[in-house]
Amino acid sequence: MTKPHEVLHPRHWKKAQGFANGIAAEGRMVFLAGQIGWNAEQQFDSDDFIAQTRQALMNIVALVQEAGGQPKHITRLTWFVTDKREYLSRLPELGAAYRNVMGKHFPAMTLVQVVALVEDRAKVEIEATAVVPH
Repeated sequence: MTKPHEVLHPRHWKKAQGFANGIAAEGRMVFLAGQIGWNAEQQFDSDDFIAQTRQALMNIVALVQEAGGQPKHITRLTWFVTDKREYLSRLPELGAAYRNVMGKHFPAMTLVQVVALVEDRAKVEIEATAVVPH
């Protein structure tokens, strides 16, 4: 592998937009707990979905950096949102916030709508897995 990870995509499949269907990687595996949109003091700065998503992604990047990695080493994101309609209606803003934090790196992703998250003010929680090269 010349890149940190290999995107897995059968040639006859339609191109994935904004995510990868699969990633192969070698290195130090890093598993992150679900991150919500609060700051390092565990306080919410906003109740806005996009602001919380940006903060959750920044929390993920900070944790990956603690393991010696960068956003490009993230191999999987699992998103839990409380309002699928808000997610879908704000995709342009969401994409801009995502690229601002993650760049143009799109790992394998899953999105699930949930009834609620443990923190009442949380609108999104994102789990991550990264593989940092040795």
